[in-house]
Amino acid sequence: MTATKTEEATTGAPPHAAPPPLLRAADRIVLASLAGYTLLALLFHGKVEGWGALVAQNVALAVAVVASAAWMRRISAPVPRFLLRTATITGAIGYLFEAVAPLQLVFHGRWFDEAVLALEDRVFGVQPTLWLERWTTPWLTEWLMFSYLAYLPLYPTICAVIRTKRGEAALEACFVTLALTHTVCNFGFLVYPVASPLWHMADAYTVPLDGWVFTDLGEALRKHLLYEGGSLPSPHTAAATTMWAMAWKHHRRTAWIVAPVIVSLWFSTFYCRYHYVTDAVVGVAASLGVVAVTPWLMRSWARRGQATAA
Repeated sequence: MTATKTEEATTGAPPHAAPPPLLRAADRIVLASLAGYTLLALLFHGKVEGWGALVAQNVALAVAVVASAAWMRRISAPVPRFLLRTATITGAIGYLFEAVAPLQLVFHGRWFDEAVLALEDRVFGVQPTLWLERWTTPWLTEWLMFSYLAYLPLYPTICAVIRTKRGEAALEACFVTLALTHTVCNFGFLVYPVASPLWHMADAYTVPLDGWVFTDLGEALRKHLLYEGGSLPSPHTAAATTMWAMAWKHHRRTAWIVAPVIVSLWFSTFYCRYHYVTDAVVGVAASLGVVAVTPWLMRSWARRGQATAA
């Protein structure tokens, strides 16, 4: 294979094409979120605990994202490119989820759990997370906790399949869709903050979630990594739905393989009391909306970039 063909196979670009811009669409979404968080922290610093540290961390991550993008230009081997890119975008998405936590009450100053509970009472006649206590068993809890935690390895696994089967351009489209999905969820935490069941109504539960290894891991995640809020829309259901949609688009076999886990993951969010049913439903709806509009957005951005370059 000639050097020109090798370059085309690695980057997906035609020979002698102009180099891609330093910052790709997913980078810009991350940087825009960081800028928004920083502006909110500065404007509402009296309401944001640790606002100075948050601003400093946002700036540090922005520098890291730009540095990673520059480093990508020096790497031609597919595997290191995939690892660096995946670590950068998924790590940034994870940080943004944590960084929005102290900003959730800057607009309203209170949680809206009671409104969600009232809605679910009207729709179902019961509070679903409490009603499910009658069906709680260790085996079901263990499977659903496994499904909930499977969210973490699904990220790199589905991204690796897409990169292998469809190339780097498809992987970038996946990253853009995931970044937009999380952006919508994080925005939802700000405009309609919901604390989540175990923060708002922990004393109402009388049946423990007993299980084994994955149940213990799920509870450790809840204790050490999750926080009050981050609930509506459910980022777990939203991102899992987006990953499933990306797998369905690019590699149907993978989509069929992960389907039982994805469906169980939706159910796990409220069975395991991380979310209300409303959170899960809105999360799926948010994902489907993002998946529908992202191709149009990417084409629009591409046309704008070509016009600017000309």
